[in-house]
Amino acid sequence: MSRHQLATFGPGSGTGPGAGRLPGPGSGPGIASRTAPGTAPGTAAGDAPWVPDGSAETLLVTGFEALRGEVERAVAASGGQLRTVANIREAAPFWDSAAVVLLGSDIRELPPRGRSPAVLIGLTGDGDSLWHLAAAIGAERVAVLPEAASWLAEYLSRSRAPESGGLVLGIVGGCGGAGASTAAVWLAHAAAREGLRVLLVDGDPWGGGLELALAAEETPGLRWPDLADASGTIDPRQLADSLPLAGGFPFLSWPGNKERHSGVEQAVVAGVLDAARRGFELVLVDIGRGAEALRTFAWDCDRMIVVAPALLRAAVATARLLQDLPAVETVLVVRGRPGASLDAELIAESVGLPLAGIMPDVRRAAAATELGRLLDTGRQRNVRRFAGTVLDFGAGAAG
Repeated sequence: MSRHQLATFGPGSGTGPGAGRLPGPGSGPGIASRTAPGTAPGTAAGDAPWVPDGSAETLLVTGFEALRGEVERAVAASGGQLRTVANIREAAPFWDSAAVVLLGSDIRELPPRGRSPAVLIGLTGDGDSLWHLAAAIGAERVAVLPEAASWLAEYLSRSRAPESGGLVLGIVGGCGGAGASTAAVWLAHAAAREGLRVLLVDGDPWGGGLELALAAEETPGLRWPDLADASGTIDPRQLADSLPLAGGFPFLSWPGNKERHSGVEQAVVAGVLDAARRGFELVLVDIGRGAEALRTFAWDCDRMIVVAPALLRAAVATARLLQDLPAVETVLVVRGRPGASLDAELIAESVGLPLAGIMPDVRRAAAATELGRLLDTGRQRNVRRFAGTVLDFGAGAAG
């Protein structure tokens, strides 16, 4: 896949923020949460919005006063224009013409045939129900305020003047043991061989550390715990220079050791992935299947690849998983294996996803992963063919 093709693959609406300095390994860094502003505080729903010259309108639909105040501040910080309405009936005349639609967590319906909202807005106390609602209504992003205020401001600013940036591509297993991590490593390796600036991100805090599969646990560079306290906008070049290398590409992993870690906040992940989007042409995120990993990493991805073996139970598990994924373009990779009960096309049809490719069942791949030799398997001809097909399929589908 060429750089031109990757550009047509195109990120969806970008995620937020990052900032000042990156802390060194072990120094316990941090990244900003999301925050932003809008219409003049106190504007009643339906009143004429504050309109700076040349600004595209953001539509907020909510009856919650607290949500409205948080979003107003975010829109104001972004220098944009905000129209606030209390319900779907009032929103209908403005829905399709708005540059961005923000939906409050108190709204549980959409206009007939209206496009999905760009961002579902909630408050800290909403909990997991916010992500379930976002998946149900097809929202592309979730913002939890006030933590995500800076991200929301930056998101709205970028929506008016989008910048070119790389693609953040999430990879998740449709069932346990599907091979998502193997696919992520193979795709990163293939992209690096083609000369793309690619970053591999370990999105599973409880997966044991992707660096072990790369035999890179001793390689110097930042790991996720080093970024746990990062704050502000992260400089993409500084991030890239701080990461370890394996197989010709940088990676960001959870540590492959027994030490306890407390994970990182979603706002930190958003800041890191935003910096990665600005610094790399392709960012591959190996996402775990746990609810926390999906919530923290999947909702900052522009597109998704689901990996599933050609088995009936895997197809059922994959169909269930799709209910928890963000409403972004998603494709299926089927892992071929001896004795598979179903063919790839039937699996794809049953779960309702386009088939992007068939992942080869490489002998001793599991052993190679345990021995840190997964990159060696990526050099096999059938693996290279698979990786090239998947990357090209994505570029063509988005173009």
